[in-house]
Amino acid sequence: MNEKRKQAESGKRQLNQTAAERYADIKDDVAAILDLIGQELDVHAKVAAAHPKNWGNVGDIASVRETLKDVLAVFLTGRLGTDTYRFIEDHLESLREDKR
Repeated sequence: MNEKRKQAESGKRQLNQTAAERYADIKDDVAAILDLIGQELDVHAKVAAAHPKNWGNVGDIASVRETLKDVLAVFLTGRLGTDTYRFIEDHLESLREDKR
């Protein structure tokens, strides 16, 4: 099936869905993306381990961390308001302390 036809059929399906059905589809997509991120994180860690003096890998993972904090903030802002990023940083620091 060609790409345009796939998009058209997907658009039709979306128009016929309830909000709950569409939410469930998107939630499944998010879970699949998170799974892929986990896989790519493992791959990146192997590359970083093979090149332990490469600070570029640190920059890559730091950028991912900041982006993921922004994504998490979308979920937390309604519940935590302006303290969202402080909550995330405190949580990460707590996890680091637990590892020591």
